[in-house]
Amino acid sequence: MYYFGRKNLSVTKAAIGSALGGRVMYGVETTYLAAYAIGQYGSGWLGDRVGARRLVGFGMLFAAAASFAFGLSRSGAMFLAIAFVNGLAQSTGWSGNGKAMQEWTTLANRGRIMGVWATCYQVGGIFATAFAAWMLSRFGWQAAYFGPAVVLALVGVTVLVFLRPGPGRGPEQEQPAGQVRIDRRAVARSPILWCYGASYFFIKLIRYALLFWLPYYLQIELHYPQGQAGYLSTSFEIGGVAGTIGLGWLSDRVPRISRSLLSSGSLVGLACALFAYTRVGGSSHALNFAVMLAVGFLLFGPDSLLSGAAAQDLGGRNAAALAVGMINGLGSIGAVSQEVMTRAVSRVWGWNAVFYVLLLLALAAAAALAPTFRFASRSGPVPAPR
Repeated sequence: MYYFGRKNLSVTKAAIGSALGGRVMYGVETTYLAAYAIGQYGSGWLGDRVGARRLVGFGMLFAAAASFAFGLSRSGAMFLAIAFVNGLAQSTGWSGNGKAMQEWTTLANRGRIMGVWATCYQVGGIFATAFAAWMLSRFGWQAAYFGPAVVLALVGVTVLVFLRPGPGRGPEQEQPAGQVRIDRRAVARSPILWCYGASYFFIKLIRYALLFWLPYYLQIELHYPQGQAGYLSTSFEIGGVAGTIGLGWLSDRVPRISRSLLSSGSLVGLACALFAYTRVGGSSHALNFAVMLAVGFLLFGPDSLLSGAAAQDLGGRNAAALAVGMINGLGSIGAVSQEVMTRAVSRVWGWNAVFYVLLLLALAAAAALAPTFRFASRSGPVPAPR
Protein backbone atom coordinates (compact mmCIF):
# COMPACT_ATOMS: atom_id res chain seq x y z
CA MET A 1 0.00 0.00 0.00
CA TYR A 2 2.97 2.34 0.40
CA TYR A 3 3.25 2.22 -3.40
CA PHE A 4 -0.17 3.84 -3.72
CA GLY A 5 1.52 7.01 -2.47
CA ARG A 6 4.47 6.90 -4.89
CA LYS A 7 3.41 5.30 -8.19
CA ASN A 8 0.80 8.03 -8.81
CA LEU A 9 3.67 10.42 -9.56
CA SER A 10 4.75 8.69 -12.75
CA VAL A 11 1.13 8.09 -13.81
CA THR A 12 0.09 11.76 -13.47
CA LYS A 13 3.29 13.49 -14.58
CA ALA A 14 2.07 14.24 -18.10
CA ALA A 15 -1.39 15.33 -16.93
CA ILE A 16 0.05 17.73 -14.34
CA GLY A 17 2.43 19.15 -16.96
CA SER A 18 -0.48 19.77 -19.34
CA ALA A 19 -2.58 21.40 -16.63
CA LEU A 20 0.04 23.50 -14.86
CA GLY A 21 2.96 23.75 -17.29
CA GLY A 22 5.71 21.36 -18.30
CA ARG A 23 8.34 22.76 -15.92
CA VAL A 24 6.27 22.48 -12.76
CA MET A 25 7.39 18.89 -12.15
CA TYR A 26 11.11 19.42 -12.74
CA GLY A 27 13.22 17.75 -10.06
CA VAL A 28 10.28 16.19 -8.20
CA GLU A 29 11.30 12.55 -8.75
CA THR A 30 14.95 13.22 -7.88
CA THR A 31 13.90 15.12 -4.73
CA TYR A 32 11.67 12.24 -3.70
CA LEU A 33 14.41 9.62 -4.25
CA ALA A 34 16.99 11.72 -2.37
CA ALA A 35 14.66 12.13 0.62
CA TYR A 36 13.86 8.41 0.51
CA ALA A 37 17.58 7.57 0.62
CA ILE A 38 18.21 9.95 3.53
CA GLY A 39 15.15 8.72 5.38
CA GLN A 40 16.28 5.09 5.30
CA TYR A 41 19.00 5.82 7.86
CA GLY A 42 16.68 7.68 10.21
CA SER A 43 13.93 5.08 9.88
CA GLY A 44 16.37 2.25 10.53
CA TRP A 45 17.61 3.96 13.69
CA LEU A 46 14.08 4.83 14.82
CA GLY A 47 12.50 1.45 14.07
CA ASP A 48 14.60 -0.42 16.63
CA ARG A 49 13.64 2.15 19.26
CA VAL A 50 9.90 2.74 18.76
CA GLY A 51 9.04 -0.63 17.17
CA ALA A 52 7.54 -1.62 13.84
CA ARG A 53 3.93 -0.77 14.75
CA ARG A 54 4.57 2.91 15.43
CA LEU A 55 7.10 3.39 12.65
CA VAL A 56 4.92 1.85 9.94
CA GLY A 57 1.59 3.14 11.24
CA PHE A 58 2.60 6.77 11.65
CA GLY A 59 4.80 6.59 8.55
CA MET A 60 1.76 5.66 6.47
CA LEU A 61 -0.30 8.46 8.01
CA PHE A 62 2.41 11.00 7.12
CA ALA A 63 2.57 9.54 3.60
CA ALA A 64 -1.23 9.90 3.36
CA ALA A 65 -1.01 13.55 4.41
CA ALA A 66 1.73 14.18 1.84
CA SER A 67 -0.33 12.57 -0.94
CA PHE A 68 -3.37 14.66 -0.06
CA ALA A 69 -1.29 17.86 0.06
CA PHE A 70 0.29 17.02 -3.31
CA GLY A 71 -3.19 16.91 -4.85
CA LEU A 72 -3.89 20.40 -3.53
CA SER A 73 -0.62 21.93 -4.79
CA ARG A 74 -0.22 24.19 -7.81
CA SER A 75 3.41 25.36 -7.80
CA GLY A 76 6.73 23.70 -8.48
CA ALA A 77 8.11 24.77 -5.09
CA MET A 78 5.22 23.10 -3.27
CA PHE A 79 5.58 19.94 -5.33
CA LEU A 80 9.29 19.76 -4.44
CA ALA A 81 8.67 20.36 -0.72
CA ILE A 82 5.90 17.75 -0.50
CA ALA A 83 7.91 15.24 -2.53
CA PHE A 84 10.70 15.58 0.04
CA VAL A 85 8.27 14.98 2.93
CA ASN A 86 6.73 12.03 1.09
CA GLY A 87 10.19 10.51 0.53
CA LEU A 88 10.90 10.66 4.26
CA ALA A 89 7.48 9.17 5.08
CA GLN A 90 7.83 6.41 2.49
CA SER A 91 11.25 5.48 3.89
CA THR A 92 9.56 4.07 7.00
CA GLY A 93 8.13 1.21 4.95
CA TRP A 94 10.98 -1.17 4.22
CA SER A 95 12.88 -0.86 7.50
CA GLY A 96 9.67 -0.88 9.58
CA ASN A 97 8.18 -3.87 7.84
CA GLY A 98 11.58 -5.58 7.82
CA LYS A 99 11.68 -5.17 11.59
CA ALA A 100 8.20 -6.64 11.96
CA MET A 101 8.93 -9.60 9.70
CA GLN A 102 12.20 -10.33 11.52
CA GLU A 103 10.21 -10.80 14.71
CA TRP A 104 7.83 -13.25 13.04
CA THR A 105 10.42 -15.41 11.23
CA THR A 106 13.38 -17.60 12.18
CA LEU A 107 16.76 -18.31 10.62
CA ALA A 108 15.35 -21.59 9.29
CA ASN A 109 12.26 -20.22 7.49
CA ARG A 110 13.12 -16.57 6.83
CA GLY A 111 14.33 -17.04 3.25
CA ARG A 112 11.18 -18.62 1.84
CA ILE A 113 8.78 -16.49 3.90
CA MET A 114 10.52 -13.26 2.95
CA GLY A 115 10.78 -14.53 -0.64
CA VAL A 116 7.00 -14.58 -0.87
CA TRP A 117 6.49 -11.46 1.26
CA ALA A 118 9.02 -9.40 -0.74
CA THR A 119 6.93 -9.69 -3.91
CA CYS A 120 4.91 -6.87 -2.31
CA TYR A 121 7.00 -4.19 -4.00
CA GLN A 122 6.41 -5.73 -7.43
CA VAL A 123 2.74 -6.66 -7.08
CA GLY A 124 2.04 -3.51 -5.08
CA GLY A 125 3.53 -1.38 -7.82
CA ILE A 126 1.28 -2.99 -10.43
CA PHE A 127 -1.91 -2.45 -8.39
CA ALA A 128 -0.90 1.09 -7.40
CA THR A 129 -0.27 2.05 -11.02
CA ALA A 130 -3.63 0.63 -12.10
CA PHE A 131 -5.46 2.44 -9.28
CA ALA A 132 -3.80 5.78 -10.04
CA ALA A 133 -4.53 5.39 -13.75
CA TRP A 134 -8.19 4.62 -13.02
CA MET A 135 -8.56 7.63 -10.71
CA LEU A 136 -6.82 9.85 -13.27
CA SER A 137 -9.06 8.77 -16.15
CA ARG A 138 -12.30 9.02 -14.15
CA PHE A 139 -11.78 12.04 -11.90
CA GLY A 140 -8.60 13.92 -12.93
CA TRP A 141 -5.03 14.10 -11.66
CA GLN A 142 -5.90 15.44 -8.22
CA ALA A 143 -8.04 12.38 -7.47
CA ALA A 144 -5.01 10.19 -8.20
CA TYR A 145 -3.53 11.69 -5.00
CA PHE A 146 -6.67 12.04 -2.88
CA GLY A 147 -7.71 8.39 -3.42
CA PRO A 148 -4.34 6.90 -2.40
CA ALA A 149 -4.26 9.23 0.61
CA VAL A 150 -7.45 7.62 1.91
CA VAL A 151 -6.09 4.11 1.30
CA LEU A 152 -2.79 4.90 3.05
CA ALA A 153 -4.56 6.42 6.04
CA LEU A 154 -6.88 3.44 6.47
CA VAL A 155 -4.03 0.93 6.32
CA GLY A 156 -1.90 3.07 8.65
CA VAL A 157 -4.65 3.08 11.27
CA THR A 158 -5.09 -0.68 10.81
CA VAL A 159 -1.38 -1.23 11.48
CA LEU A 160 -1.50 0.93 14.62
CA VAL A 161 -4.47 -1.04 15.95
CA PHE A 162 -3.58 -4.62 15.02
CA LEU A 163 0.17 -5.08 14.53
CA ARG A 164 1.82 -6.76 17.50
CA PRO A 165 5.45 -7.71 18.27
CA GLY A 166 6.40 -11.22 17.17
CA PRO A 167 8.01 -13.95 19.28
CA GLY A 168 11.39 -13.07 17.82
CA ARG A 169 11.42 -9.80 19.71
CA GLY A 170 11.80 -11.43 23.12
CA PRO A 171 11.34 -9.76 26.52
CA GLU A 172 13.52 -6.70 26.89
CA GLN A 173 14.20 -7.36 30.58
CA GLU A 174 16.17 -10.53 29.79
CA GLN A 175 18.95 -8.53 28.10
CA PRO A 176 21.90 -7.16 30.06
CA ALA A 177 22.04 -3.42 30.55
CA GLY A 178 23.51 -1.69 27.54
CA GLN A 179 23.47 -4.85 25.39
CA VAL A 180 20.97 -3.41 22.90
CA ARG A 181 23.12 -0.33 22.33
CA ILE A 182 26.25 -2.47 21.96
CA ASP A 183 24.56 -4.74 19.40
CA ARG A 184 23.31 -1.81 17.32
CA ARG A 185 26.72 -0.17 17.28
CA ALA A 186 28.34 -3.46 16.29
CA VAL A 187 25.91 -3.98 13.39
CA ALA A 188 26.40 -0.41 12.13
CA ARG A 189 30.17 -0.97 12.09
CA SER A 190 30.04 -4.48 10.67
CA PRO A 191 32.01 -4.96 7.43
CA ILE A 192 29.30 -7.43 6.39
CA LEU A 193 26.67 -4.68 6.44
CA TRP A 194 28.82 -2.38 4.31
CA CYS A 195 29.53 -5.19 1.82
CA TYR A 196 25.79 -5.84 1.56
CA GLY A 197 25.19 -2.11 1.15
CA ALA A 198 27.83 -1.75 -1.56
CA SER A 199 26.34 -4.65 -3.49
CA TYR A 200 22.82 -3.27 -3.04
CA PHE A 201 23.98 0.12 -4.37
CA PHE A 202 24.77 -1.54 -7.71
CA ILE A 203 21.68 -3.77 -7.63
CA LYS A 204 19.26 -0.92 -7.07
CA LEU A 205 20.98 1.22 -9.72
CA ILE A 206 20.41 -1.58 -12.23
CA ARG A 207 16.81 -2.15 -11.11
CA TYR A 208 15.76 1.48 -11.32
CA ALA A 209 17.55 2.00 -14.63
CA LEU A 210 15.52 -0.84 -16.16
CA LEU A 211 12.25 0.12 -14.44
CA PHE A 212 12.46 3.74 -15.59
CA TRP A 213 14.03 3.31 -19.02
CA LEU A 214 13.13 -0.11 -20.46
CA PRO A 215 9.80 0.99 -22.03
CA TYR A 216 11.54 4.06 -23.48
CA TYR A 217 14.35 1.91 -24.92
CA LEU A 218 11.90 -0.52 -26.52
CA GLN A 219 9.93 2.30 -28.11
CA ILE A 220 12.74 4.66 -29.19
CA GLU A 221 15.60 2.28 -29.96
CA LEU A 222 13.81 -0.89 -31.08
CA HIS A 223 10.83 1.03 -32.57
CA TYR A 224 8.13 -1.03 -30.87
CA PRO A 225 4.66 0.58 -30.76
CA GLN A 226 3.95 2.38 -27.49
CA GLY A 227 1.47 -0.19 -26.17
CA GLN A 228 3.65 -3.09 -27.19
CA ALA A 229 6.68 -1.54 -25.49
CA GLY A 230 4.72 -1.23 -22.25
CA TYR A 231 3.51 -4.81 -22.47
CA LEU A 232 6.94 -6.30 -23.20
CA SER A 233 8.56 -4.32 -20.39
CA THR A 234 6.41 -6.18 -17.84
CA SER A 235 8.60 -9.25 -18.44
CA PHE A 236 11.19 -7.67 -16.14
CA GLU A 237 8.86 -7.57 -13.14
CA ILE A 238 7.15 -10.87 -13.95
CA GLY A 239 10.54 -12.57 -13.88
CA GLY A 240 11.27 -10.66 -10.70
CA VAL A 241 8.32 -12.19 -8.83
CA ALA A 242 9.54 -15.70 -9.68
CA GLY A 243 13.16 -14.87 -8.82
CA THR A 244 12.24 -13.35 -5.45
CA ILE A 245 10.29 -16.43 -4.39
CA GLY A 246 12.75 -18.90 -5.93
CA LEU A 247 15.98 -17.59 -4.43
CA GLY A 248 14.36 -17.10 -1.03
CA TRP A 249 13.16 -20.71 -1.05
CA LEU A 250 16.58 -21.94 -2.18
CA SER A 251 18.36 -20.03 0.58
CA ASP A 252 16.39 -22.01 3.18
CA ARG A 253 16.86 -25.32 1.39
CA VAL A 254 20.68 -25.02 1.43
CA PRO A 255 21.46 -23.43 4.82
CA ARG A 256 25.15 -24.35 4.57
CA ILE A 257 25.50 -21.87 1.72
CA SER A 258 25.28 -18.25 2.83
CA ARG A 259 22.56 -16.02 1.42
CA SER A 260 25.28 -13.70 0.13
CA LEU A 261 26.96 -16.49 -1.86
CA LEU A 262 23.63 -17.42 -3.46
CA SER A 263 23.03 -13.76 -4.27
CA SER A 264 26.48 -13.42 -5.80
CA GLY A 265 25.92 -16.44 -8.03
CA SER A 266 22.61 -14.98 -9.22
CA LEU A 267 24.31 -11.66 -9.99
CA VAL A 268 26.93 -13.38 -12.13
CA GLY A 269 24.03 -15.03 -13.96
CA LEU A 270 22.47 -11.58 -14.33
CA ALA A 271 25.61 -10.31 -16.07
CA CYS A 272 25.37 -13.20 -18.54
CA ALA A 273 21.67 -12.48 -19.16
CA LEU A 274 22.39 -8.80 -19.83
CA PHE A 275 25.09 -9.79 -22.32
CA ALA A 276 22.61 -12.12 -24.03
CA TYR A 277 20.08 -9.27 -24.19
CA THR A 278 22.53 -7.07 -26.11
CA ARG A 279 22.95 -9.89 -28.65
CA VAL A 280 19.43 -11.22 -29.18
CA GLY A 281 17.06 -8.73 -27.49
CA GLY A 282 16.31 -6.95 -30.75
CA SER A 283 15.97 -10.03 -32.93
CA SER A 284 12.38 -10.93 -32.02
CA HIS A 285 9.62 -10.01 -29.60
CA ALA A 286 9.63 -13.51 -28.08
CA LEU A 287 13.38 -13.50 -27.41
CA ASN A 288 13.21 -9.97 -26.01
CA PHE A 289 10.50 -11.01 -23.57
CA ALA A 290 12.25 -14.26 -22.60
CA VAL A 291 15.71 -12.79 -21.98
CA MET A 292 14.33 -9.82 -20.02
CA LEU A 293 12.28 -12.33 -17.99
CA ALA A 294 15.60 -13.99 -17.07
CA VAL A 295 17.13 -10.59 -16.23
CA GLY A 296 14.27 -9.87 -13.80
CA PHE A 297 14.52 -13.35 -12.28
CA LEU A 298 18.27 -13.05 -11.65
CA LEU A 299 18.12 -9.45 -10.37
CA PHE A 300 15.11 -9.41 -8.04
CA GLY A 301 16.21 -12.56 -6.19
CA PRO A 302 19.40 -11.05 -4.70
CA ASP A 303 17.65 -7.68 -4.44
CA SER A 304 15.03 -9.01 -2.01
CA LEU A 305 17.38 -11.47 -0.28
CA LEU A 306 20.06 -8.91 0.63
CA SER A 307 17.64 -6.16 1.69
CA GLY A 308 15.33 -8.62 3.45
CA ALA A 309 16.34 -11.97 4.95
CA ALA A 310 20.12 -11.41 4.91
CA ALA A 311 19.75 -7.97 6.51
CA GLN A 312 17.38 -9.38 9.14
CA ASP A 313 19.84 -12.19 9.92
CA LEU A 314 22.57 -9.61 10.41
CA GLY A 315 20.55 -7.22 12.57
CA GLY A 316 18.96 -9.83 14.82
CA ARG A 317 16.40 -8.89 17.46
CA ASN A 318 18.08 -5.63 18.48
CA ALA A 319 19.10 -4.07 15.16
CA ALA A 320 16.96 -5.53 12.37
CA ALA A 321 15.45 -2.18 11.36
CA LEU A 322 18.88 -0.54 11.49
CA ALA A 323 20.46 -3.16 9.23
CA VAL A 324 17.54 -3.13 6.76
CA GLY A 325 17.45 0.68 6.71
CA MET A 326 21.18 1.18 6.20
CA ILE A 327 21.42 -1.40 3.40
CA ASN A 328 18.35 -0.01 1.64
CA GLY A 329 19.66 3.53 2.17
CA LEU A 330 22.93 2.71 0.41
CA GLY A 331 20.93 1.08 -2.36
CA SER A 332 18.73 4.15 -2.72
CA ILE A 333 21.81 6.24 -3.50
CA GLY A 334 22.25 3.97 -6.51
CA ALA A 335 18.60 4.55 -7.47
CA VAL A 336 19.19 8.32 -7.42
CA SER A 337 22.35 7.90 -9.52
CA GLN A 338 20.81 5.83 -12.29
CA GLU A 339 19.30 8.72 -14.27
CA VAL A 340 22.63 10.52 -14.67
CA MET A 341 24.35 7.29 -15.73
CA THR A 342 21.66 6.22 -18.16
CA ARG A 343 21.30 9.60 -19.86
CA ALA A 344 25.05 10.19 -20.15
CA VAL A 345 26.01 6.74 -21.46
CA SER A 346 23.10 6.47 -23.91
CA ARG A 347 23.79 9.96 -25.28
CA VAL A 348 27.55 9.46 -25.77
CA TRP A 349 27.91 5.75 -26.64
CA GLY A 350 24.38 4.58 -27.42
CA TRP A 351 21.91 2.25 -25.74
CA ASN A 352 23.89 -0.93 -26.21
CA ALA A 353 26.61 0.62 -24.06
CA VAL A 354 24.05 1.15 -21.27
CA PHE A 355 23.49 -2.61 -21.04
CA TYR A 356 27.25 -3.24 -21.00
CA VAL A 357 27.58 -0.81 -18.09
CA LEU A 358 24.73 -2.61 -16.29
CA LEU A 359 26.57 -5.89 -16.95
CA LEU A 360 29.72 -4.50 -15.28
CA LEU A 361 27.67 -3.21 -12.36
CA ALA A 362 26.16 -6.69 -11.86
CA LEU A 363 29.67 -8.16 -11.65
CA ALA A 364 30.69 -5.38 -9.23
CA ALA A 365 27.66 -6.23 -7.06
CA ALA A 366 28.69 -9.88 -7.03
CA ALA A 367 32.32 -9.03 -6.18
CA ALA A 368 31.26 -6.73 -3.31
CA LEU A 369 29.74 -9.74 -1.54
CA ALA A 370 32.88 -11.90 -1.73
CA PRO A 371 34.27 -10.86 1.71
CA THR A 372 31.02 -12.04 3.36
CA PHE A 373 30.96 -15.62 2.03
CA ARG A 374 32.95 -17.02 4.95
CA PHE A 375 31.15 -15.12 7.72
CA ALA A 376 27.52 -14.72 6.65
CA SER A 377 26.51 -18.29 7.54
CA ARG A 378 23.13 -19.09 9.06
CA SER A 379 24.38 -21.80 11.40
CA GLY A 380 24.08 -19.17 14.10
CA PRO A 381 23.86 -15.39 14.52
CA VAL A 382 25.80 -13.45 11.92
CA PRO A 383 28.97 -12.15 13.58
CA ALA A 384 29.29 -8.41 13.93
CA PRO A 385 32.63 -7.26 15.34
CA ARG A 386 32.47 -5.46 18.68
